[in-house]
Amino acid sequence: MKDPLIIGNWKSHKNTQDVKEWFARLGPQAHGVSNAEVVLCPPFPLLPLCRELLDEYQLKWKLGAQDVSQFPEGKYTGDVSASLLKDFVDYVLIGHSERRSEHNESDDILFEKVKRVREVGLTPIFFVQGTQTPIPPAIDIVAYEPVFAIGTGHPDTPEDAEKVGEYFKKVKHVELFLYGGSVDDTNVNIFMSCSSIDGTVPGTASLDPIVFARLIQNA
Repeated sequence: MKDPLIIGNWKSHKNTQDVKEWFARLGPQAHGVSNAEVVLCPPFPLLPLCRELLDEYQLKWKLGAQDVSQFPEGKYTGDVSASLLKDFVDYVLIGHSERRSEHNESDDILFEKVKRVREVGLTPIFFVQGTQTPIPPAIDIVAYEPVFAIGTGHPDTPEDAEKVGEYFKKVKHVELFLYGGSVDDTNVNIFMSCSSIDGTVPGTASLDPIVFARLIQNA
């Protein structure tokens, strides 16, 4: 069985105390799932604390950023550049549907973000909403998140997700294909049984450490 890539996206949840409690509750449960590569994506201000706690609890997980500036380091007030993120993360999420819809991020903007991430040696995880979503050249990791499934409790069918995965792997030559959209500890194994799906991107299910640990185990 393939080792899954699990990306926990906290979105705009949690504060410092929440994070400390999350790791304390996670405890020893996380050490039984070492076959999976786990990437935690907290909000920007929580990245240093998460790095400290990963070390403290001896978790060999990695960190990812939920977004990145389309611009290089410079006079861009409020932006977080890829060069700054490099000190904390290995991966960067780009093109999540919430960024597209709530921040009006176009394909041109997202393609620029991929360039910034690659310039500093980080790995982009590019989100698509279906086979019609354009992706930058030579993208290695694509995450499929049908809009109707995000946070609704109604995931896409494994059959549909499998077809989307086959398209991106065979036509776009993507190396890893992830599924996101109402995936949790009760259905993750169904999606992971699909030959074209290499991992998942849980949002809500990553907020509870016990549920998240079970999701990783079941994957």
